[in-house]
Amino acid sequence: MTPWELPQSLCVCGIDYAIRTDFRVILDILMALGDPELDDYAKTEIMIKILYEDYEEIPPEAMQEAAKKAAEFIDCGLSDDGKQALRTFDWEQDAGIIIPAINSVAGHEVRADKYMHWWTFLGCFMEIRESVFSTIQGIRYKKAKKKKLEKWEIEFCRENRALVELKEKYTQEELEEQERLMQLLG
Repeated sequence: MTPWELPQSLCVCGIDYAIRTDFRVILDILMALGDPELDDYAKTEIMIKILYEDYEEIPPEAMQEAAKKAAEFIDCGLSDDGKQALRTFDWEQDAGIIIPAINSVAGHEVRADKYMHWWTFLGCFMEIRESVFSTIQGIRYKKAKKKKLEKWEIEFCRENRALVELKEKYTQEELEEQERLMQLLG
């Protein structure tokens, strides 16, 4: 993959396989990857089935490479340093504040586009500047790093608690256990 082109296929074991590249498709994959009800195998299977147009043509022995190439595509070919990144946003929870920020960068309503390549969408995302989203992300970063918040940030948190707090995702089993404990305490 080269950053100067928008890939429409991925080469797996020497064969090019067409992929779905619209940003909505990748967001669907990211939602599945964040689902606590799914194990790693199910998440990988879903990613491959959603991304590759003809996933059933990929031989079983090539699935590991197909998954690796899919992850690289989703990450825009950018390699990480192996460190666990701080979680300062959630695509699903923050969609309502991410989209206006991306629209601002793109200069139009991206949801109205029939198609936008994932890399273009992610490029807009990476260029988000001053916005409600960037404010919230900055506050979350400071809180995660145990840094002192400015007075205005504390007030913003107090007034926008539902926006600022990242919600944990729990399995149905975990939710039932929490409910059981609440009933014991209540």
